[in-house]
Amino acid sequence: MWIGWIEFDILLGDIHSLKEKRSVVRPLLAELKRRYDVSVAEVGNQDQYRRARLGAGLVAADRAHLVEVLTAVERFVAARPELELLSARQRELHSED
Repeated sequence: MWIGWIEFDILLGDIHSLKEKRSVVRPLLAELKRRYDVSVAEVGNQDQYRRARLGAGLVAADRAHLVEVLTAVERFVAARPELELLSARQRELHSED
């Protein structure tokens, strides 16, 4: 069994409040969950309205599938015009490690 996750540090565009931040982050998380069937959450920077730290994770039977899904998630986030992806950290772990 393989466990993988990816963490994004994101700079949001023309955002001036936490309410506006939620209006960008929530639909993004919902779309990631729907499209890629991953677990997602805002995992940091909740009190900063122009920054977001998001995480996505999944469990897969083989590493190839895990890497394929996490790479697709990263491409999807990077292509969003309303945000700037500052960094992405990806990690895979085998259950026997």
